[in-house]
Amino acid sequence: MNEIKAIIGLGNPGPKFSFTRHNAGFLVLDALADRYYGTWQEKGPMLICDIQVGGKKLALVKPQTFMNDSGKVMPFLAKQGIKPENILVVHDELEKPFGTRAIKEGGSHRGHNGLRSIIAHSGPDFKRLRFGIGRPERKEDVSDYVLQRFDASESEVHDQVDQAVDMIEREIMTDESDT
Repeated sequence: MNEIKAIIGLGNPGPKFSFTRHNAGFLVLDALADRYYGTWQEKGPMLICDIQVGGKKLALVKPQTFMNDSGKVMPFLAKQGIKPENILVVHDELEKPFGTRAIKEGGSHRGHNGLRSIIAHSGPDFKRLRFGIGRPERKEDVSDYVLQRFDASESEVHDQVDQAVDMIEREIMTDESDT
Protein backbone atom coordinates (compact mmCIF):
# COMPACT_ATOMS: atom_id res chain seq x y z
CA MET A 1 0.00 0.00 0.00
CA ASN A 2 1.27 3.49 -0.87
CA GLU A 3 1.72 5.95 1.96
CA ILE A 4 -0.37 9.15 1.78
CA LYS A 5 1.89 12.23 1.82
CA ALA A 6 -0.50 14.87 0.48
CA ILE A 7 -4.23 15.43 0.57
CA ILE A 8 -5.81 17.67 -2.04
CA GLY A 9 -9.25 19.10 -1.31
CA LEU A 10 -11.21 20.19 -4.35
CA GLY A 11 -13.27 23.35 -4.39
CA ASN A 12 -13.53 26.88 -5.71
CA PRO A 13 -11.78 29.82 -4.00
CA GLY A 14 -13.64 32.78 -2.56
CA PRO A 15 -16.35 33.42 0.02
CA LYS A 16 -19.22 33.04 -2.46
CA PHE A 17 -18.40 29.31 -2.80
CA SER A 18 -17.38 28.59 0.80
CA PHE A 19 -20.29 26.41 1.94
CA THR A 20 -21.39 24.96 -1.40
CA ARG A 21 -21.60 21.31 -2.38
CA HIS A 22 -18.69 21.64 -4.84
CA ASN A 23 -16.48 22.81 -1.96
CA ALA A 24 -16.84 19.63 0.11
CA GLY A 25 -13.11 18.97 -0.38
CA PHE A 26 -12.19 22.39 1.04
CA LEU A 27 -14.55 21.88 4.00
CA VAL A 28 -12.94 18.53 4.86
CA LEU A 29 -9.39 19.92 4.60
CA ASP A 30 -10.26 22.95 6.71
CA ALA A 31 -11.64 20.63 9.43
CA LEU A 32 -8.52 18.42 9.21
CA ALA A 33 -6.24 21.48 9.49
CA ASP A 34 -8.26 22.74 12.49
CA ARG A 35 -8.09 19.36 14.23
CA TYR A 36 -4.28 19.36 13.96
CA TYR A 37 -3.76 23.11 14.51
CA GLY A 38 -2.49 23.70 10.98
CA THR A 39 -2.01 27.11 9.39
CA TRP A 40 -2.71 27.81 5.72
CA GLN A 41 -0.07 29.57 3.61
CA GLU A 42 -0.31 30.76 0.04
CA LYS A 43 2.14 29.10 -2.38
CA GLY A 44 1.65 29.76 -6.08
CA PRO A 45 -1.72 28.47 -7.25
CA MET A 46 -2.65 26.92 -3.89
CA LEU A 47 -3.06 27.19 -0.17
CA ILE A 48 -0.93 24.65 1.67
CA CYS A 49 -0.88 23.51 5.29
CA ASP A 50 1.56 21.03 6.83
CA ILE A 51 0.26 18.89 9.70
CA GLN A 52 1.37 15.80 11.62
CA VAL A 53 -1.05 12.88 11.97
CA GLY A 54 0.19 9.99 14.08
CA GLY A 55 3.77 11.23 13.74
CA LYS A 56 3.45 11.39 9.96
CA LYS A 57 3.87 14.66 8.03
CA LEU A 58 1.07 15.49 5.60
CA ALA A 59 0.71 18.36 3.15
CA LEU A 60 -2.87 19.61 2.83
CA VAL A 61 -3.49 21.40 -0.47
CA LYS A 62 -6.39 23.59 -1.60
CA PRO A 63 -5.98 24.64 -5.26
CA GLN A 64 -6.93 28.30 -5.76
CA THR A 65 -7.40 27.99 -9.51
CA PHE A 66 -11.12 27.11 -9.61
CA MET A 67 -12.24 23.54 -10.08
CA ASN A 68 -11.43 23.14 -13.79
CA ASP A 69 -7.72 23.87 -13.22
CA SER A 70 -7.18 21.95 -9.95
CA GLY A 71 -4.44 19.85 -11.55
CA LYS A 72 -2.12 22.86 -11.72
CA VAL A 73 -0.96 21.94 -8.19
CA MET A 74 0.45 18.60 -9.37
CA PRO A 75 3.82 19.91 -10.71
CA PHE A 76 4.48 21.54 -7.32
CA LEU A 77 3.78 18.26 -5.50
CA ALA A 78 5.95 16.35 -7.99
CA LYS A 79 8.85 18.75 -7.22
CA GLN A 80 8.39 17.84 -3.53
CA GLY A 81 8.84 14.15 -4.46
CA ILE A 82 5.14 13.39 -3.98
CA LYS A 83 3.89 10.95 -6.61
CA PRO A 84 0.22 10.51 -7.58
CA GLU A 85 0.08 7.21 -5.67
CA ASN A 86 0.95 9.17 -2.48
CA ILE A 87 -2.02 11.53 -2.89
CA LEU A 88 -5.56 11.41 -1.55
CA VAL A 89 -8.02 13.75 -3.31
CA VAL A 90 -11.17 14.76 -1.40
CA HIS A 91 -14.04 15.73 -3.69
CA ASP A 92 -17.79 16.07 -3.89
CA GLU A 93 -19.57 13.06 -5.42
CA LEU A 94 -22.93 13.34 -7.20
CA GLU A 95 -23.36 9.55 -7.37
CA LYS A 96 -23.44 9.16 -3.58
CA PRO A 97 -26.27 10.42 -1.38
CA PHE A 98 -25.48 13.18 1.10
CA GLY A 99 -23.99 11.68 4.24
CA THR A 100 -22.14 8.85 2.51
CA ARG A 101 -18.43 8.65 1.88
CA ALA A 102 -16.10 6.13 0.31
CA ILE A 103 -12.39 5.83 -0.39
CA LYS A 104 -11.50 4.54 -3.81
CA GLU A 105 -8.21 4.07 -5.62
CA GLY A 106 -7.84 5.05 -9.28
CA GLY A 107 -10.57 5.26 -11.87
CA SER A 108 -11.97 7.85 -14.23
CA HIS A 109 -13.14 11.39 -13.51
CA ARG A 110 -16.82 10.47 -14.14
CA GLY A 111 -17.51 13.99 -15.36
CA HIS A 112 -15.96 15.75 -12.33
CA ASN A 113 -13.91 18.64 -13.74
CA GLY A 114 -11.54 18.85 -10.78
CA LEU A 115 -10.67 15.16 -11.09
CA ARG A 116 -10.45 15.55 -14.88
CA SER A 117 -7.81 18.28 -14.42
CA ILE A 118 -5.76 16.26 -11.90
CA ILE A 119 -5.88 13.17 -14.14
CA ALA A 120 -4.77 15.27 -17.13
CA HIS A 121 -1.69 16.38 -15.15
CA SER A 122 -0.74 13.11 -13.46
CA GLY A 123 -2.85 10.14 -14.55
CA PRO A 124 -5.62 8.37 -12.60
CA ASP A 125 -3.52 6.44 -10.04
CA PHE A 126 -4.37 8.28 -6.81
CA LYS A 127 -6.79 7.68 -3.96
CA ARG A 128 -10.04 9.58 -3.72
CA LEU A 129 -12.36 10.25 -0.81
CA ARG A 130 -15.77 10.61 -2.43
CA PHE A 131 -17.99 12.89 -0.29
CA GLY A 132 -21.61 12.29 -1.22
CA ILE A 133 -23.66 15.36 -2.13
CA GLY A 134 -26.53 13.61 -3.93
CA ARG A 135 -27.78 14.46 -7.38
CA PRO A 136 -30.52 16.79 -8.65
CA GLU A 137 -33.49 15.17 -10.39
CA ARG A 138 -32.65 16.68 -13.78
CA LYS A 139 -29.22 16.23 -15.35
CA GLU A 140 -29.30 19.77 -16.77
CA ASP A 141 -29.45 21.15 -13.21
CA VAL A 142 -26.10 19.63 -12.14
CA SER A 143 -23.91 22.74 -12.75
CA ASP A 144 -26.21 24.95 -10.67
CA TYR A 145 -26.75 22.25 -8.03
CA VAL A 146 -23.06 21.77 -7.20
CA LEU A 147 -22.60 25.53 -6.74
CA GLN A 148 -25.51 25.81 -4.29
CA ARG A 149 -25.34 25.53 -0.50
CA PHE A 150 -26.14 22.19 1.09
CA ASP A 151 -29.81 21.47 1.83
CA ALA A 152 -28.81 20.00 5.20
CA SER A 153 -28.26 22.23 8.23
CA GLU A 154 -24.75 23.54 8.91
CA SER A 155 -24.46 21.25 11.93
CA GLU A 156 -25.40 18.20 9.79
CA VAL A 157 -22.82 19.19 7.18
CA HIS A 158 -20.15 19.71 9.86
CA ASP A 159 -21.00 16.29 11.31
CA GLN A 160 -20.49 14.67 7.89
CA VAL A 161 -17.25 16.62 7.40
CA ASP A 162 -15.99 15.41 10.81
CA GLN A 163 -16.81 11.83 9.84
CA ALA A 164 -14.80 12.31 6.62
CA VAL A 165 -11.85 13.56 8.72
CA ASP A 166 -12.16 10.46 10.93
CA MET A 167 -12.13 8.32 7.78
CA ILE A 168 -8.93 10.06 6.57
CA GLU A 169 -7.26 9.46 9.94
CA ARG A 170 -8.12 5.75 9.76
CA GLU A 171 -6.76 5.57 6.20
CA ILE A 172 -3.49 7.22 7.25
CA MET A 173 -3.10 4.92 10.26
CA THR A 174 -3.81 1.89 8.04
CA ASP A 175 -1.11 3.12 5.63
CA GLU A 176 1.36 3.31 8.51
CA SER A 177 0.68 -0.20 9.76
CA ASP A 178 1.07 -1.66 6.25
CA THR A 179 4.48 -0.16 5.54
